[in-house]
Amino acid sequence: MAAKLRKGDKVVVLAGKDKGKEGTIASVDPQAGKAVVDGVNVAIRHTRQSQTSQGGRLPKAVPVDLSNLALLDKNGKATRVGFRMEGDKKVRFAKTTGNVIDA
Repeated sequence: MAAKLRKGDKVVVLAGKDKGKEGTIASVDPQAGKAVVDGVNVAIRHTRQSQTSQGGRLPKAVPVDLSNLALLDKNGKATRVGFRMEGDKKVRFAKTTGNVIDA
């Protein structure tokens, strides 16, 4: 199945403790249906000091479920994503405006 949300897309969080926050997708795991979004769902990872690294409390982005993310269109509003054929190419488009999403 084609990916509605891809790496580099600007998204907004629809549900959870970070509801309303915006960020860019850093990576997507289609098998698990999750994505890592910069600055969203950040957990503190405590690491022990070693000879090479300092250690301490390091922030780490944790994956968010794709169902809790919505793409931001050019107007900065959340939109759903659809697919349509333009010529012989399959393109993503924003359902609210009908504009093609640049990939």
